[in-house]
Amino acid sequence: MLGGTEFVGRAVTEAALARGHEVTVFHRGRHEPPAGVVSLHGDRTAEGGLAALADGEWDVVVDTWSHAPAAVRDAARLLSGRAGRYVYVSSRSVYVHPTALGADEDAPLVPGSPDDAGEVDYAQAKRGGELAAVREFGVDRALLVRAGLVLGPWENIGRLPWWLTRAARGGEMLAPGPRDLGIQYLDCRDLAEWTLDAAEAGLSGPYNLVSPPGHTTMGGLLDACVEVTGGVAVPRWTDAEPILAAGIEPWLHLPVWIPPGEMHDTMHGSSVAKAVAAGLRCRPVEETVADTWAWLRSIGGTAPQRPDRPQVGLDPETEAKVLGG
Repeated sequence: MLGGTEFVGRAVTEAALARGHEVTVFHRGRHEPPAGVVSLHGDRTAEGGLAALADGEWDVVVDTWSHAPAAVRDAARLLSGRAGRYVYVSSRSVYVHPTALGADEDAPLVPGSPDDAGEVDYAQAKRGGELAAVREFGVDRALLVRAGLVLGPWENIGRLPWWLTRAARGGEMLAPGPRDLGIQYLDCRDLAEWTLDAAEAGLSGPYNLVSPPGHTTMGGLLDACVEVTGGVAVPRWTDAEPILAAGIEPWLHLPVWIPPGEMHDTMHGSSVAKAVAAGLRCRPVEETVADTWAWLRSIGGTAPQRPDRPQVGLDPETEAKVLGG
């Protein structure tokens, strides 16, 4: 596991340990990995930073890197003769936006280069990482997990933690409508289980990985947040027009939510038929929300925050202004 101490990487590591696998975690030492792993330290962006991986053999490598693709290239090249399969956790952001409703793995892709060593935007970084994995391991030994929105315990982006914290604060809560607006997301633990199943089955190539359309709605998500935090918040379902008129940005200020339209179809309307056929199973939204709330409370109520991602959420003053008309 390249990474393996936070969010998706940690979920994969925990799932692999639960299956009885021997797990090596290569990381920078900033966070403690789960107990029971072999821990190797190194910074893949530094000169000689992969030295700890110079020896050893592994059945599967899992990589969640989302910066300069050359780091994926260098790691994959170093391990290509000593590892059976390379799993790169990519993103549905590699598709040219907007994508059509129901788009699958054949949708047009953004450009990318496996040799980019400088900072590139997120979509190009993930596409370059895909190309690096395929170039070094070949099309038959590289699995590309194109994840959509990921939620669940250990989240360090802040989306579900923000909604939970807001619901726990109580009072009238701005709920962006429509209430029955479908959303697609994936619990990080379901991502981990599918990824391990796919690696063990020898799958390769790209797979969209997010919940099927209709798995839940904004109403389902927020109802679960209100219930698990004690029912002290009262959702006020509000149309998109006054929300947007107040300068509130979908996805950023009101996490997960994107109003109906082209961008909603892009982010919450993709086909995952290929992954479902390969065994994808998604737990109920109530379980994801409850477990994330339990984790959040266990660490004092404040979720970790990735320094390379913006803070999400809506300030109380703007919320009150919209609720007050």
